[in-house]
Amino acid sequence: MAFFWSFSSVPLLGLLSLFLTTLQPSAAAAAHLTTTSIRFRKPSTTADVPVFREAPAFRNGETCGISTLDRIHVAMTLDASYLRGTMAAVLSILQHSTCPENVVFHFLYVRNEPQVFSSIKSTFPYLNFKTYRFDATRVLGLISKSIRQALDQPLNYARTYLADILPANIKRLIYLDSDLVMVDDIAKLWGFDLNDKVLAAPEYCRANFTNYFTDAFWSDPVLSRTFEMRKPCYFNTGVMVVDMDKWRKGKYTRKVEYWMVVQKQKRIYHLGSLPPFLLVLAGNIKPVNHRWNQHGLGGDNIEGKCRSLHPGPISLLHWSGKGKPWLRLDSRKPCNVDHLWAPYDLYRPSTHSFEE
Repeated sequence: MAFFWSFSSVPLLGLLSLFLTTLQPSAAAAAHLTTTSIRFRKPSTTADVPVFREAPAFRNGETCGISTLDRIHVAMTLDASYLRGTMAAVLSILQHSTCPENVVFHFLYVRNEPQVFSSIKSTFPYLNFKTYRFDATRVLGLISKSIRQALDQPLNYARTYLADILPANIKRLIYLDSDLVMVDDIAKLWGFDLNDKVLAAPEYCRANFTNYFTDAFWSDPVLSRTFEMRKPCYFNTGVMVVDMDKWRKGKYTRKVEYWMVVQKQKRIYHLGSLPPFLLVLAGNIKPVNHRWNQHGLGGDNIEGKCRSLHPGPISLLHWSGKGKPWLRLDSRKPCNVDHLWAPYDLYRPSTHSFEE
């Protein structure tokens, strides 16, 4: 059952050869990038991995199918730093699903963290999931330093490579960030008609699109014409429905990588993995109702101040931005919206999660 909120919110080409060489950075270049430009997270230890209580078992309703065609494929990233968010997201999806046993989770990881994998199994012993290693070297030479360290992590770029990593028999996929909870049946999002588009996501055409790119981009006589034949709108890549076949056939991974190379040579945006998606796809996606991404609940990327909900129905709550609900709850300085996340928190011990 979806939420409904009525309160007002606060306002929220000549690089081809370079592109081909940059995709395979030398060991020295990669080492230089790692040590001087971008700080990657240190590998977690067992002590860093939270402990969770076991989630209840969720079973299919009588109307659920049992064939492979009835499966809903969901991709998420997996690491110790965001594990608490991932657990809450998975629980929320299962709890509100009519056919929870039909949901197949595909987790992408960079570091082999056995304790993280065992936590998933012990918390959701019945969960249908698979894990895939994302090779961070694919993006070491492509990542540019952004306004927030968390946005620079290689795993943040894994969504670009989903079609390469996941099995070819997966034709459609829902990608979800780890800092969200779903309060509606995921089958509704899964069944959304993409028509002839490669990707569907909520669009926000009232957002100031020009702010996502630098003056260097808009002042360049060639780059500034990128959106000339489109009506681009901002969309958030934390909630996407993707036609995997169209993505592969259209070589969209290479298209996104191209703009990452441009960014390395001429700083054209400030954020991490989002702007290349906008450059390739903004104005050419299938828009989804805003209820499926009530985003920005983590505030901005600098301070992460509290924000209110937008008015209207809500199917998904998304703490994009610097502020994460589990951190604010633990600090005893939560925002009002963080209490909507707390019921899905399986962290143990926890003074704010609901005990069974």
